[in-house]
Amino acid sequence: MSHHIHIHPAVDDGVRPGRDDFAGGTLRCHCPDDKVEVTVEAQCAHNHVCGCTRCWKPEGALFSMVAVVPRDKLKVTANEDKLEVVDPSAAIQRHACKGCGVHMFGRIENTEHPFHGLDFIHTELSDDSGWAAPEFAAFVSSIIESGTNPDDMSAVRARLKELGLEPYDCLSPPLMDAIATHTAKAKGVL
Repeated sequence: MSHHIHIHPAVDDGVRPGRDDFAGGTLRCHCPDDKVEVTVEAQCAHNHVCGCTRCWKPEGALFSMVAVVPRDKLKVTANEDKLEVVDPSAAIQRHACKGCGVHMFGRIENTEHPFHGLDFIHTELSDDSGWAAPEFAAFVSSIIESGTNPDDMSAVRARLKELGLEPYDCLSPPLMDAIATHTAKAKGVL
């Protein structure tokens, strides 16, 4: 099979299931001390591996792994002064540690955005087990923009399917439906 393709350390040895009774945990940056800590008081949703060029990825990973949680269930609980927004012009305001560069959470401030009210997190930053498993792969073609040889894409998609992560070049159908529904309501169509 295609086990030589390293999608992300959290899934390379197989996707581990989450726990239905899991109620959140603590995310920590990679600094050796004075770590930024973010406490999440909810199970995550829509966990997936993402190939976009904006999401933070661990060293050597082709994809990031990102999920969402309700904004009111996320709180910075240590060393908030070490956080800075990576790109203030981006739709998702990615709050990264100034020390190690790890993205701790992403927040959408635009109240008109379909995902406003949800914060984006990287569950692998938590030592707590039980986070919902990744369900799909988004923006798969974008890994070419990060340097992946286009000739390797068939093998990458095969590995994603092997792991049970359906590859999309956008978001999963339910998330695309949510965006379209939001847009239709905003236009008065629904």
